[in-house]
Amino acid sequence: MNTQKDTTEDKILEAATDVFVQKGMEGARMQEIANAAGINKALLHYYFRSKDKLFDAIFSKIVGFAFPKISQILQSDQPFQAKIEKAIDTYLDLLLKHPYLPGFILKEVNRDPSMFFKLVMKHGFDVEPIFQVIREAMDRGELIRMKPEHLLVNVISLCVFPFAAKPVIGFVAFKEDPKAIQAFFEERKQEVKQFVIRAIQAHD
Repeated sequence: MNTQKDTTEDKILEAATDVFVQKGMEGARMQEIANAAGINKALLHYYFRSKDKLFDAIFSKIVGFAFPKISQILQSDQPFQAKIEKAIDTYLDLLLKHPYLPGFILKEVNRDPSMFFKLVMKHGFDVEPIFQVIREAMDRGELIRMKPEHLLVNVISLCVFPFAAKPVIGFVAFKEDPKAIQAFFEERKQEVKQFVIRAIQAHD
């Protein structure tokens, strides 16, 4: 029984993630989520009594996956270059799976900033330990001197912006050719990693 319950809940969360990320809180409909999960609306309401509760679960899932995992990678004992490459891989894997995610987060943060900040705090995400890791790597001579805040924002921007601006990039750069657009986004991992490493590497 528990296994079936877990499976149904997982299906709901997966379907709801796709619907919420594409349509946002206001545009998503419970019936649409039920259809995507392959269940009836009554069963959906059994697991999640309201759209608000389901949305909170989805937002927690997204924030809970991305932020703590990247923080753990950056605070591991690996060389800094390996850590930054793994963090970029993890972040871009999430964005490739959910390409509408940046637009979704920006829209929902503008709609209700307090919700996003509460969820981030709930999952214990703190940037200060990451900044400390960056400072220590500078002290060891693994990367050039810079403000840690700029490095963090630069990496996030390189990862997020192409997805946030995907319709514009697809139209202007690739004339809406779906294969060319897909190839471009699949190449982002290597391009971003190479660009960041070249930019931060300390030179003798």
